[in-house]
Amino acid sequence: MAKQKRQAEGRVLKANNAKTRIVAVEQRIPHALYGRIIRRTAKFVAHDERGESQVGDLVCIEECRPMSKTKRWRLVDILDRP
Repeated sequence: MAKQKRQAEGRVLKANNAKTRIVAVEQRIPHALYGRIIRRTAKFVAHDERGESQVGDLVCIEECRPMSKTKRWRLVDILDRP
């Protein structure tokens, strides 16, 4: 049985290179003591094989094998365009 791969949704921040995208994934969690909602942002380097995503797109990314020093995610789908 194959292990379930992690997936995340985020916005494309940079699309400078041909097949590489920088995706910002926002996490909204309550503060442990005060309960106020805190936004935490993580940046992931994702592989876009066809190069069809652009800056500002909402995309779904999935964890995969290491493709380079920092690239460990691949683009699965474009969910929304601005």
